[in-house]
Amino acid sequence: MPIFDIILLFSAGFVASAVNAIAGGGTFLTFGAMSLTGVPPIMANATSSVTQFPGYVTSVLAYRDEIRRDFREVMLIGGLSILGAIVGSLTLLSLSNPAFKQIVPWLLIAATMLFAVGPYIKIKRAQDRPMGIDGWIAQFATSIYGGFFGAGMGIMMLAVLGLSKGGDYHRLNAIKNFAAVLIAGVAICVFFTGGVVAWLPAAIMIPAGALGGYAGVWAARRVPQAIIRAAVIAVGLALSWYYFTN
Repeated sequence: MPIFDIILLFSAGFVASAVNAIAGGGTFLTFGAMSLTGVPPIMANATSSVTQFPGYVTSVLAYRDEIRRDFREVMLIGGLSILGAIVGSLTLLSLSNPAFKQIVPWLLIAATMLFAVGPYIKIKRAQDRPMGIDGWIAQFATSIYGGFFGAGMGIMMLAVLGLSKGGDYHRLNAIKNFAAVLIAGVAICVFFTGGVVAWLPAAIMIPAGALGGYAGVWAARRVPQAIIRAAVIAVGLALSWYYFTN
Protein backbone atom coordinates (compact mmCIF):
# COMPACT_ATOMS: atom_id res chain seq x y z
CA MET A 1 0.00 0.00 0.00
CA PRO A 2 1.40 3.46 -0.91
CA ILE A 3 2.55 5.59 2.02
CA PHE A 4 0.05 8.32 1.04
CA ASP A 5 -2.85 5.85 1.40
CA ILE A 6 -1.56 4.74 4.81
CA ILE A 7 -1.38 8.35 5.99
CA LEU A 8 -4.84 9.10 4.59
CA LEU A 9 -6.42 6.06 6.27
CA PHE A 10 -4.68 6.68 9.59
CA SER A 11 -5.71 10.35 9.53
CA ALA A 12 -9.30 9.43 8.65
CA GLY A 13 -9.47 6.89 11.49
CA PHE A 14 -8.06 9.42 13.96
CA VAL A 15 -10.29 12.31 12.90
CA ALA A 16 -13.39 10.12 12.58
CA SER A 17 -13.18 8.99 16.20
CA ALA A 18 -12.46 12.53 17.36
CA VAL A 19 -15.47 13.80 15.41
CA ASN A 20 -17.66 11.03 16.85
CA ALA A 21 -16.66 12.10 20.35
CA ILE A 22 -17.68 15.69 19.58
CA ALA A 23 -20.64 15.58 17.23
CA GLY A 24 -20.90 12.22 15.41
CA GLY A 25 -20.57 11.59 11.68
CA GLY A 26 -17.21 9.82 11.62
CA THR A 27 -18.50 7.20 9.17
CA PHE A 28 -18.40 9.80 6.41
CA LEU A 29 -14.64 10.14 6.90
CA THR A 30 -13.72 6.44 7.10
CA PHE A 31 -15.97 5.53 4.17
CA GLY A 32 -14.63 8.43 2.12
CA ALA A 33 -10.98 7.68 2.82
CA MET A 34 -11.36 4.05 1.81
CA SER A 35 -13.21 5.06 -1.34
CA LEU A 36 -10.34 7.38 -2.30
CA THR A 37 -7.80 4.60 -1.78
CA GLY A 38 -9.69 2.32 -4.16
CA VAL A 39 -11.58 0.10 -1.71
CA PRO A 40 -14.85 -1.06 -3.39
CA PRO A 41 -17.98 0.59 -1.90
CA ILE A 42 -19.43 -2.54 -0.26
CA MET A 43 -16.07 -3.36 1.32
CA ALA A 44 -15.57 0.27 2.42
CA ASN A 45 -19.00 0.25 4.05
CA ALA A 46 -18.36 -3.07 5.80
CA THR A 47 -14.92 -2.03 7.02
CA SER A 48 -16.32 1.22 8.44
CA SER A 49 -18.47 -0.90 10.76
CA VAL A 50 -15.34 -2.67 12.01
CA THR A 51 -13.41 0.54 12.64
CA GLN A 52 -16.32 2.21 14.50
CA PHE A 53 -17.08 -0.79 16.75
CA PRO A 54 -14.56 -0.13 19.59
CA GLY A 55 -16.01 3.35 20.10
CA TYR A 56 -19.52 1.93 20.42
CA VAL A 57 -18.32 -0.53 23.08
CA THR A 58 -16.67 2.14 25.23
CA SER A 59 -19.81 4.28 24.99
CA VAL A 60 -21.92 1.40 26.32
CA LEU A 61 -19.50 0.87 29.21
CA ALA A 62 -19.78 4.54 30.10
CA TYR A 63 -23.59 4.22 30.20
CA ARG A 64 -23.78 0.91 32.07
CA ASP A 65 -25.77 2.38 35.00
CA GLU A 66 -28.46 3.77 32.70
CA ILE A 67 -28.65 0.47 30.82
CA ARG A 68 -29.14 -1.49 34.06
CA ARG A 69 -31.95 0.88 35.04
CA ASP A 70 -33.95 0.01 31.90
CA PHE A 71 -32.59 -3.52 31.55
CA ARG A 72 -35.75 -5.37 30.44
CA GLU A 73 -36.76 -2.87 27.77
CA VAL A 74 -33.15 -2.48 26.64
CA MET A 75 -32.95 -6.25 26.08
CA LEU A 76 -36.16 -6.21 24.02
CA ILE A 77 -34.90 -3.31 21.91
CA GLY A 78 -31.56 -5.08 21.55
CA GLY A 79 -33.20 -8.28 20.31
CA LEU A 80 -35.23 -6.37 17.73
CA SER A 81 -32.10 -4.49 16.65
CA ILE A 82 -30.24 -7.76 16.08
CA LEU A 83 -33.02 -9.02 13.79
CA GLY A 84 -33.03 -5.77 11.82
CA ALA A 85 -29.24 -5.76 11.51
CA ILE A 86 -29.29 -9.31 10.13
CA VAL A 87 -31.81 -8.28 7.47
CA GLY A 88 -29.87 -5.14 6.55
CA SER A 89 -26.42 -6.69 6.38
CA LEU A 90 -27.60 -9.71 4.40
CA THR A 91 -29.36 -7.35 1.99
CA LEU A 92 -26.07 -5.52 1.47
CA LEU A 93 -24.24 -8.77 0.72
CA SER A 94 -26.88 -9.68 -1.87
CA LEU A 95 -25.92 -6.63 -3.96
CA SER A 96 -23.03 -6.27 -6.38
CA ASN A 97 -20.58 -3.39 -6.04
CA PRO A 98 -21.98 -1.63 -9.18
CA ALA A 99 -25.53 -1.94 -7.83
CA PHE A 100 -24.54 -0.66 -4.38
CA LYS A 101 -22.55 2.18 -5.95
CA GLN A 102 -25.75 3.40 -7.60
CA ILE A 103 -27.45 3.59 -4.20
CA VAL A 104 -24.53 5.10 -2.25
CA PRO A 105 -24.93 8.78 -3.28
CA TRP A 106 -28.60 8.75 -2.28
CA LEU A 107 -27.75 7.13 1.06
CA LEU A 108 -24.99 9.67 1.63
CA ILE A 109 -27.11 12.71 0.81
CA ALA A 110 -29.95 11.42 3.03
CA ALA A 111 -27.54 10.72 5.91
CA THR A 112 -25.92 14.15 5.46
CA MET A 113 -29.29 15.89 5.61
CA LEU A 114 -30.26 13.87 8.67
CA PHE A 115 -26.95 14.77 10.33
CA ALA A 116 -27.56 18.45 9.51
CA VAL A 117 -31.00 18.52 11.16
CA GLY A 118 -29.93 16.32 14.09
CA PRO A 119 -29.49 19.20 16.57
CA TYR A 120 -33.02 20.38 15.82
CA ILE A 121 -34.65 17.02 16.68
CA LYS A 122 -36.14 17.56 20.10
CA ILE A 123 -36.13 14.71 22.57
CA LYS A 124 -39.29 14.49 24.67
CA ARG A 125 -38.09 14.73 28.25
CA ALA A 126 -41.45 14.89 30.02
CA GLN A 127 -42.53 11.34 29.21
CA ASP A 128 -40.80 8.11 30.09
CA ARG A 129 -43.09 5.39 28.82
CA PRO A 130 -42.74 1.96 27.21
CA MET A 131 -42.39 2.00 23.44
CA GLY A 132 -45.59 1.40 21.46
CA ILE A 133 -45.99 -0.63 18.30
CA ASP A 134 -45.06 2.39 16.17
CA GLY A 135 -41.79 2.71 18.06
CA TRP A 136 -40.95 -0.98 17.64
CA ILE A 137 -41.61 -0.79 13.89
CA ALA A 138 -39.49 2.36 13.56
CA GLN A 139 -36.64 0.80 15.57
CA PHE A 140 -36.73 -2.32 13.41
CA ALA A 141 -36.53 -0.18 10.25
CA THR A 142 -33.65 1.83 11.73
CA SER A 143 -31.80 -1.39 12.58
CA ILE A 144 -32.19 -2.62 9.00
CA TYR A 145 -30.71 0.66 7.79
CA GLY A 146 -27.89 0.36 10.33
CA GLY A 147 -26.98 -3.13 9.16
CA PHE A 148 -27.14 -2.03 5.54
CA PHE A 149 -25.26 1.30 5.67
CA GLY A 150 -25.01 2.91 9.11
CA ALA A 151 -24.18 6.59 8.52
CA GLY A 152 -26.67 8.67 10.51
CA MET A 153 -28.01 5.59 12.34
CA GLY A 154 -27.43 7.08 15.80
CA ILE A 155 -29.41 10.23 15.02
CA MET A 156 -32.24 8.12 13.58
CA MET A 157 -32.39 5.97 16.72
CA LEU A 158 -32.38 8.96 19.07
CA ALA A 159 -35.26 10.44 17.09
CA VAL A 160 -37.21 7.15 17.24
CA LEU A 161 -36.62 6.74 20.98
CA GLY A 162 -37.39 10.38 21.71
CA LEU A 163 -40.68 10.36 19.80
CA SER A 164 -41.89 6.92 20.89
CA LYS A 165 -40.56 6.67 24.45
CA GLY A 166 -39.37 10.05 25.70
CA GLY A 167 -37.51 10.65 28.94
CA ASP A 168 -34.06 11.78 29.96
CA TYR A 169 -31.59 12.27 27.08
CA HIS A 170 -28.80 10.24 28.68
CA ARG A 171 -31.09 7.25 29.27
CA LEU A 172 -32.16 7.37 25.61
CA ASN A 173 -28.56 7.78 24.47
CA ALA A 174 -27.56 4.76 26.55
CA ILE A 175 -30.24 2.63 24.84
CA LYS A 176 -29.13 3.97 21.45
CA ASN A 177 -25.48 3.09 22.12
CA PHE A 178 -26.39 -0.41 23.30
CA ALA A 179 -28.46 -1.05 20.17
CA ALA A 180 -25.66 0.38 18.01
CA VAL A 181 -23.16 -2.10 19.50
CA LEU A 182 -25.45 -5.01 18.64
CA ILE A 183 -26.20 -3.73 15.13
CA ALA A 184 -22.53 -3.15 14.39
CA GLY A 185 -21.56 -6.49 15.93
CA VAL A 186 -24.07 -8.41 13.81
CA ALA A 187 -23.00 -6.52 10.69
CA ILE A 188 -19.33 -7.30 11.36
CA CYS A 189 -20.08 -11.03 11.77
CA VAL A 190 -22.10 -11.11 8.54
CA PHE A 191 -19.51 -9.07 6.63
CA PHE A 192 -16.67 -11.22 7.98
CA THR A 193 -18.30 -14.46 6.87
CA GLY A 194 -19.11 -12.80 3.54
CA GLY A 195 -15.45 -11.89 3.04
CA VAL A 196 -16.10 -8.18 2.46
CA VAL A 197 -13.92 -6.66 5.21
CA ALA A 198 -10.72 -4.92 4.06
CA TRP A 199 -8.52 -5.93 6.97
CA LEU A 200 -5.42 -3.91 6.06
CA PRO A 201 -7.27 -0.55 6.08
CA ALA A 202 -9.06 -1.68 9.24
CA ALA A 203 -5.74 -2.50 10.93
CA ILE A 204 -4.51 1.02 10.11
CA MET A 205 -7.65 2.85 11.22
CA ILE A 206 -8.52 0.99 14.45
CA PRO A 207 -5.46 2.13 16.48
CA ALA A 208 -5.78 5.58 14.93
CA GLY A 209 -9.39 5.62 16.10
CA ALA A 210 -8.37 4.71 19.64
CA LEU A 211 -6.05 7.72 19.73
CA GLY A 212 -8.65 9.93 18.09
CA GLY A 213 -11.24 9.04 20.71
CA TYR A 214 -9.03 10.46 23.45
CA ALA A 215 -8.23 13.51 21.35
CA GLY A 216 -11.92 14.06 20.73
CA VAL A 217 -12.64 14.39 24.44
CA TRP A 218 -9.94 17.08 24.63
CA ALA A 219 -11.24 18.84 21.51
CA ALA A 220 -14.86 18.66 22.66
CA ARG A 221 -14.00 21.13 25.42
CA ARG A 222 -12.26 23.57 23.05
CA VAL A 223 -13.72 23.36 19.52
CA PRO A 224 -17.29 24.62 18.95
CA GLN A 225 -19.54 21.78 17.80
CA ALA A 226 -20.95 23.99 15.04
CA ILE A 227 -17.53 24.06 13.33
CA ILE A 228 -17.12 20.29 13.54
CA ARG A 229 -20.65 19.67 12.30
CA ALA A 230 -20.13 22.02 9.37
CA ALA A 231 -16.96 20.16 8.38
CA VAL A 232 -18.73 16.77 8.56
CA ILE A 233 -21.64 18.07 6.46
CA ALA A 234 -19.15 19.38 3.89
CA VAL A 235 -17.50 15.96 3.71
CA GLY A 236 -20.89 14.27 3.32
CA LEU A 237 -21.88 16.60 0.48
CA ALA A 238 -18.50 16.16 -1.22
CA LEU A 239 -18.81 12.36 -1.02
CA SER A 240 -22.34 12.53 -2.40
CA TRP A 241 -21.11 14.61 -5.33
CA TYR A 242 -18.20 12.19 -5.88
CA TYR A 243 -20.48 9.17 -6.14
CA PHE A 244 -23.07 11.01 -8.22
CA THR A 245 -20.41 11.95 -10.78
CA ASN A 246 -18.23 8.79 -10.84
